[in-house]
Amino acid sequence: MRHSTIYAFVAGILLALSLIHPGHAQTPAVSSPNGEASRASAPDTYRIGPEDLLLVSVWKNPALTQQVIVRPDGKISLPLLNDVVAAGLTPDELRELLATKLANYMPSPEVSVIVIDIRSFKISVMGEVAKPGRYELKGWATVLDALALAGGFTQFASRSRIVILHYDGKTMKRIPINYNKVAAGEQENFYLRNGDIILVP
Repeated sequence: MRHSTIYAFVAGILLALSLIHPGHAQTPAVSSPNGEASRASAPDTYRIGPEDLLLVSVWKNPALTQQVIVRPDGKISLPLLNDVVAAGLTPDELRELLATKLANYMPSPEVSVIVIDIRSFKISVMGEVAKPGRYELKGWATVLDALALAGGFTQFASRSRIVILHYDGKTMKRIPINYNKVAAGEQENFYLRNGDIILVP
């Protein structure tokens, strides 16, 4: 009964995630069947997501220099340009996009984009852990990092049957992980991606 309640709750979360597409725009796709090959190291670049706080600066133009929050639809609003899609882009990609758009209004605009506060990188830990819930991360974290944030296992946890659920925008991928093998160095303690759900049965 306990496990059926957990799985029903997770099913509800997965349905909600499938409806919130922009929130997963910054998540790179998993390239291998179990996801480990592409997750062995932290990503080289950060991709902007909804709720992130940005500083957009245009040199010698204080009217266009503003702090903006990325909306749930993944866009930001700026003078002259109105709505611009930011989610899914790196800060450099957004800088280049804004410079191209502003070139229609001024010669050779110098634009910078700084991520002041990361608010979009969120993962969930569900099931037999001390503090299940959704966690907002400020940097790259591994599976063991997330389990530590959740206070570790309860006495009922099945440590060898942990599953990472990852929505890639089209399908839900299941990545099995055996905590005992990770602790013994026999399985990779890989890095999480935005929106990942760790399910501990």
